[in-house]
Amino acid sequence: MQRIPSLYFAASELGGRGVFTAAPIPEGSLIEICPVIVLPEEDLPIIHSTRLHDYYFLWGDDQLRCAIALGFGSLYNHAFDPNAIYMPDFEEGVISFHSLRDIEAGEEITVNYNGDPEDVNAVWFDPAGPTT
Repeated sequence: MQRIPSLYFAASELGGRGVFTAAPIPEGSLIEICPVIVLPEEDLPIIHSTRLHDYYFLWGDDQLRCAIALGFGSLYNHAFDPNAIYMPDFEEGVISFHSLRDIEAGEEITVNYNGDPEDVNAVWFDPAGPTT
């Protein structure tokens, strides 16, 4: 696991906990590389009935498996106007997070749960805050 030293988690106005930075992060920076625990296809329906439901990533080219990211990976909150992007690497078994723009000290780091920073399709919950 690799991450920049300024990351921390704290209560989030978006709900629950979120990931924040204590120092500015320049646009295009690698924020964190998180190893994942990949669960088999038969576990995907089961995870929906557990507390891990809101913390997993769909995994694999076919998106039939699920993965739990270690580090802060499963704590990044959703935004339709995110300041970061996540990139799964199915072969290496990691998810990396990169800044899309400059992120200020004290700012929460967010990603679009749809995978594409510009995808404004509905997510499975009612997101807090503005969608534009």
